[in-house]
Amino acid sequence: MSKVPGWLGRVGAELTRIGERLEERRKEAVADDDLPAVVPGPDSVPPPPAYAPAVAARPDPVAAIPWGIRVAAEAGWRLLVLAGTLWVLMRAISAVQLVVLAFAAALLVTAMLQPTVGRLRKLGLPRGLATAVTAILGFVVMGLVGWFVVWQVMDNLDNLSDRVRDGIEELKRWLLDSPFHVTESQINDIAQNLSDTIGTNTEEITSAGLQGVSVMVEVLTGILLAMFSTLFLLYDGKRIWEWTLKLVPAQARPGVAGAGPRAWRTLTAYVRGTVLVALIDAIFIGLGLWFLDVPLAVPLAVFIFLFAFVPLVGAVVSGALAVVVALVTQGVFTALMVLVVVLAVQQIEGHVLQPFILGRAVRVHPLAVVLAVATGGLTAGIGGAVVAVPLVAVTNTVVGYLRAYGKEQALRYSPPPHGSTSLDAAPAAGPAPTTPPAAPAQPSEQPSEQRRDEPEEQQ
Repeated sequence: MSKVPGWLGRVGAELTRIGERLEERRKEAVADDDLPAVVPGPDSVPPPPAYAPAVAARPDPVAAIPWGIRVAAEAGWRLLVLAGTLWVLMRAISAVQLVVLAFAAALLVTAMLQPTVGRLRKLGLPRGLATAVTAILGFVVMGLVGWFVVWQVMDNLDNLSDRVRDGIEELKRWLLDSPFHVTESQINDIAQNLSDTIGTNTEEITSAGLQGVSVMVEVLTGILLAMFSTLFLLYDGKRIWEWTLKLVPAQARPGVAGAGPRAWRTLTAYVRGTVLVALIDAIFIGLGLWFLDVPLAVPLAVFIFLFAFVPLVGAVVSGALAVVVALVTQGVFTALMVLVVVLAVQQIEGHVLQPFILGRAVRVHPLAVVLAVATGGLTAGIGGAVVAVPLVAVTNTVVGYLRAYGKEQALRYSPPPHGSTSLDAAPAAGPAPTTPPAAPAQPSEQPSEQRRDEPEEQQ
């Protein structure tokens, strides 16, 4: 019995060594498989076995998209937001189109009359009196022009109808004698078809007349709004502009404050130059019509003056109207001579007058003019076509100034170069004489006409 404890001790020691060897082999297997030597708990997922195939990790979805597609998507949603904003803005403007056009007309009239207010102020008149005198004279002149046109048309209406009737008879004789082999029965059929068309569409013509009455009411309302807006802009334009600046964020306020006077100078230069060019066109074409004995020469000259405010399109329409009147009343030769006069005056206007009068203050590419007139006409009719070109000119000036202002601010607040420079190593030369600080330089990209001093009172 004395040998039993020794035998049991040896068995226990052998079992201990076997357990130690098993533990060492388990640790070596764990180290070979690079797995954590942690005994999994009851709720943990056991690691995959060593013979399981390796599964590659999926890349980040953002990194999987090509760079070009990511850039296109970033630009696309921003363009969609911009297009939606413009669509909402255009819908809002269309809802109050009469008010917008009246205010735009008031801005154009104010740009034309404001220099007169400034001159009267320099002569010593108070602001209210100078504004009243300028507005009354301006409105009276515009009213007299409209009355003169209506008076001339009504005074020459009987003569014009007789001339038109004679012109139609002459055109009929020319068609009968022409090589087109037109017979009198065909001409009579065309006249009868026109008469039948007018008779069957009497209801539509009547409704168009009633619609014209409503249009006249809207026009009178717009004229009154434009007159009141012009009065307040002439009298209190500076304070209105200062109040508008308070609506701009403080960070962008200095740039907008600098762009405003330049935009106003551009608008003033455009209006004054257009008025002068239109007046020259009306005078010379009117003189040509008078020498050629074309009826309604003075009303046609006034129409040419008014249509000149619609660039490109207005000159074509007014010139075609003068040629048609000359053709119906005086014949083919006189119409050809009127066409020569109109083309000659318009060529002198396009190549001499506009570059000399407007200069570089208002420079818009002809393609931009055509697109702006077409867009304005489709959006708001004749009023939109009149307002489109000055809007493009002002936008061009504002964008150019803000671009130059942004570059100047970026250079001014850019970090200085690292390390010492030769100026830092130079010995101090003593205190410099005190001089008043120089005024900040204007951006170099602006044309010389736009770097003049500000007017005394910005309206």
